[in-house]
Amino acid sequence: MNLPNKLTVFRIILIPVFILIMVLPLSWGQVVWAGTTIPVTQVVATVIFAVASLTDLADGKIARSQHLVTNFGKFADPLADKMLVMTAFIILVRLNAAPDWVVAIIMCRELAVTGLRLLIVENNGKVMAAAMPGKIKTTTQMIAIIFLLLNNVLFAAIHVPFALIMLYVCLFFVIYSGIDYFVQNRDVFSDGFK
Repeated sequence: MNLPNKLTVFRIILIPVFILIMVLPLSWGQVVWAGTTIPVTQVVATVIFAVASLTDLADGKIARSQHLVTNFGKFADPLADKMLVMTAFIILVRLNAAPDWVVAIIMCRELAVTGLRLLIVENNGKVMAAAMPGKIKTTTQMIAIIFLLLNNVLFAAIHVPFALIMLYVCLFFVIYSGIDYFVQNRDVFSDGFK
């Protein structure tokens, strides 16, 4: 297993650690920053999420620069991203930190694009790589999640809801990239319209 694939597997392993820290009744105290109080467990979970997110950036760059792109990587990398992001969004809804309707749209899009990827593999044996709108979607999701987990503390003093702004920017790219994937690959459905 090459380094990019190891980073992807490491990202998947971090997901249950993130879940446990967020849902177990651990009491490690509180942190106060810019007048906002955050449980230490939430700060630790945010660091774990950020590290996992950075492995996504690293594995792709290493795979492309060192010609280590594999079908496992093309499959597992987006799957690991979806697992990480959907887990975080579900927990954010549980904490009332993210609107449930936004998370529902994000999850529906992720399931639809995953189904599309399976059809493309079945039809032509190729794994659909992420396009630029999808990469922007993933980046904005991860940034929004980090700020939502931190209760927007970096911008609390100036009363800018940066976390929610990023969440709605993310929502735009969720919808746009989802439509783009289906438009670019509409020929997969050509047999259903004969």
